[in-house]
Amino acid sequence: MKKIFLGDEAIAQAAIDAGLSGVYSYPGTPSTEITEYIQQSKTAQERGIHSKWCCNEKTAVETALGMSYAGKRVLSCMKHVGLNVAADAFMNSAMSGINGGMIVVTADDPSMHSSQNEQDNRMYGHFAMLPMFEPSDQQEAYNMVYEGYDFSEAVGYPILLRITTRMAHSRSGVNVREPKPEKSLKTLENSRAQFVLLPANARKRFKQLIAKQQVFVEASEQSKFNRYYEAPDTKLGIVACGIAFNYLHEMYPDGFLNPVLKISQYPLPKKQLLKLAETCDELLILEDGFPFVEEQLKGYLGIGLKIHGRLDGTVPRDGELTPDIVKRALGLPVQSYFAIPEIVEMRPPALCAGCGHRDVYEALNEVLKLYESPKVFSDIGCYTLGALPPFRAIDTCIDMGASITMAKGASDAGIHPSVAVIGDSTFTHSGMTGLLDCVNENSNILIIISDNETTGMTGGQDSAGTGRIHDICKGLGVDPAHLREIVPLKKNFDAMKAMIQEEIEYRGLSVIVPCRECIQTHARKAKKH
Repeated sequence: MKKIFLGDEAIAQAAIDAGLSGVYSYPGTPSTEITEYIQQSKTAQERGIHSKWCCNEKTAVETALGMSYAGKRVLSCMKHVGLNVAADAFMNSAMSGINGGMIVVTADDPSMHSSQNEQDNRMYGHFAMLPMFEPSDQQEAYNMVYEGYDFSEAVGYPILLRITTRMAHSRSGVNVREPKPEKSLKTLENSRAQFVLLPANARKRFKQLIAKQQVFVEASEQSKFNRYYEAPDTKLGIVACGIAFNYLHEMYPDGFLNPVLKISQYPLPKKQLLKLAETCDELLILEDGFPFVEEQLKGYLGIGLKIHGRLDGTVPRDGELTPDIVKRALGLPVQSYFAIPEIVEMRPPALCAGCGHRDVYEALNEVLKLYESPKVFSDIGCYTLGALPPFRAIDTCIDMGASITMAKGASDAGIHPSVAVIGDSTFTHSGMTGLLDCVNENSNILIIISDNETTGMTGGQDSAGTGRIHDICKGLGVDPAHLREIVPLKKNFDAMKAMIQEEIEYRGLSVIVPCRECIQTHARKAKKH
């Protein structure tokens, strides 16, 4: 049966068809639709596949590892920066290995369409010494997941599946395959030597991981996802990774003029690379993201071969790969059919009309006019748009949870007032431990947890702290006298200003929780009812 799928949807359907028992994720563009598809799948609901959102990516990978420990097949999905949060669990899952098949999906975002960096998480797979898959189209994404669980269980390790924004959010026809049943619960005997990573066990497990590397390389060399294409013009050989192969194939629908090595499974297939290097005078490396393959090849081949790619400027060093960039790298003409008129300007994103964050920023800005050099440390979420006009209310935005800890560090350095603005979902993701640091020292900062009762930036998914932010703060030790709540509405504007100023004047830790439901989720609920 053929269906039209986003790349994200193809991955989700493949996991269900492969006998999935659970997906553990935190929403983040461009990975969100994988978990949402499973949540909305009738088959997944009938089978009771676990699909609730986790507090953050670290808890997601750890919980997934727990399900794998029990012998079940599991999926964990996140955007690229989410793997930074999950890195501790991910790296050590390479030491422990798995029981049930486990696939970790990283959805990278070259060009930073909705991200603060464009890191290439093939680096993480290489760092962890784990097998990686990188599909060139939606059908291959489906096949890699469907077959990847068998491979994961055969080698005894998790697999990293790397996609990029264009793969995640473009559609194509996909042939789905026969659904498999879920795995039975595994009898866990003598598993402590595998899963208890005390030094004595970990040293043995690391030796086993090293010994597996040749197995992983041989699997790549024999993989149907890696393919060598012969061609007559051997002056240039082309290495095309993942979606880059899709773009390259569009240039030559009738057949390649130069030898091409398609790479969609890692580690690098040595035999095919050596064949390409020995056959061709020069190599062009096409990959979406960092010069991951290019850097390895420069020292890997050791034969003085001339290699072109992102490092020598043949392909731009930053930004996502596009068909036009591939054309330019090949010396092909690029036609521009449409020009943007000068009168058209970029329209920056803005907080929604009626958003509670607007009232918070308006009140905060009014109060901070009274101080000589106030600093506001913000966080990742739709409230980050407070950096733009008309508010220009925040001074920093670095990573999930950094608002509280940066505000604390700035206060420790002598800055006053030092204010942190964080959303409810980000607070339960990465802000709670920072708040505990502040409680332990009674830091002289004001923390505003702007609670819109959802994960707003990624589409309104459930927030882990909905209805519990006040109790969480109280449980962490915030002084109840300086833990205050208010509904951010125009009728409460003066009261909110007074509250903010009072807590800035208090020389210790204060937390204000302005709480009003996201205008978008509220409208959706009203329409539904």
